[in-house]
Amino acid sequence: MKKYSIVIAGGGSTYTPGIVLMLLEHQERFPIRQIKMYDNDGERQEIVAKACGIYLKENAPEIAFHYTTDPREAFEDVDFVMAHIRVGKYAMREKDEKIPLKYGVLGQETCGPGGIAYGMRSIGGVLEILDYMETYSPDAWMLNYSNPAAIVAEATRRLRPNSKILNICDMPVGLEEMMAAMCGLESRKEMEVNYYGLNHFGWWTSIRHKDGRDLMPEIKEHMKKNGFLDGMPGPEESWDPSWAETYRMAKDVYAVDPDTIPNTYLKYYLYPNQVVKHSNPQHTRANEVMEGREKTVFTECRRIIEAGTAKDCHFHADAHASYIVDLAEALAYNTKQRMLLIVPNGGAIENFDPEAMVEIPCLVGSNGYEKICQGKIPRFQKGLMEQQVAVEKLVVEAWIEHSYIKLWQAITLSKTVPGADVAKQILDELIEANRGYWPELN
Repeated sequence: MKKYSIVIAGGGSTYTPGIVLMLLEHQERFPIRQIKMYDNDGERQEIVAKACGIYLKENAPEIAFHYTTDPREAFEDVDFVMAHIRVGKYAMREKDEKIPLKYGVLGQETCGPGGIAYGMRSIGGVLEILDYMETYSPDAWMLNYSNPAAIVAEATRRLRPNSKILNICDMPVGLEEMMAAMCGLESRKEMEVNYYGLNHFGWWTSIRHKDGRDLMPEIKEHMKKNGFLDGMPGPEESWDPSWAETYRMAKDVYAVDPDTIPNTYLKYYLYPNQVVKHSNPQHTRANEVMEGREKTVFTECRRIIEAGTAKDCHFHADAHASYIVDLAEALAYNTKQRMLLIVPNGGAIENFDPEAMVEIPCLVGSNGYEKICQGKIPRFQKGLMEQQVAVEKLVVEAWIEHSYIKLWQAITLSKTVPGADVAKQILDELIEANRGYWPELN
């Protein structure tokens, strides 16, 4: 059985240790001969990589391990690039969230002006990694789960249309695990779903058990009462407050269209004023992450390095990230696994822009993916999606053309922003904050 070589692009991420452990847990179905890490921030990566290297030496010494800031060293001799980069790291995420809130507009990582700002930073970074892969390992596949996935996917469609890249998101995976728990199932893999939308902007239309049972009525009962809360694991006191609120608000999003099950991110578009009302402009999600996961992961990495052993370490396999292995396995072994991917529509949603990057079920095999058509969609969803896909396309056009006007139009068109005047104020402040990250706008 062939063993595969992987590079994790974004090696300094707080998610990297969980991904390494997750890869080790699934060796029986996706064997690995080499793990490499690549990051352009060598100092940050070194802390994560040294700790992961100690863990690998003690638990999987047969796997070659290497970390580097040199593109050639990183991308030569790899079969898969697993990309989860964050250009500007959490310091820029904090600005993405806090600048819009100054103007009464929600601040969020992938939605509204914050998501647009992040997208303008991410496009160049993702294209750079894709180009490195194609230069040094032209037969490899890039599995991209870098945010904001919708804007990044549109940029790769426009600028690298023939590249071997698959864009995927973990949010539907996590929500499907919650829905499986509501139905007393052990795993989302016992379900077969139909879903359509854009990334962080979609709806489930059908959820059936593999034996054919319709699970939608049971899930809808839970949604009507508690949103996704009934599917959350562990005791309530262990829940992250901001995520608990997001899962609770799914009840209100569901009420707008009780025929479907919504992605939680739709709260930002359907209830933006409520989100702003419950936001703290001085302490946003970025601060929670920096004080929580960021601090915890790096403290543990330093402890392992100092001890010289990963015995009794507090790293955990990122269980719901196993979808990344599912995707790599499907490409490697032609499993034809059904997965939600972000792909060019091309008629899969019959009454929607064929050039939109949509999130729909696909069958994944060694030649890539085959789309599963979702037919016609209702006017309500179609209207919302047309507005949002126009935002995403304008952002990419603004990046390509260095166009101030197109970026102003994109922010103005976002359903989260009340008008062009507010959009301009936010844009001008975001330009200052992102100097050195965005192209110079004309």
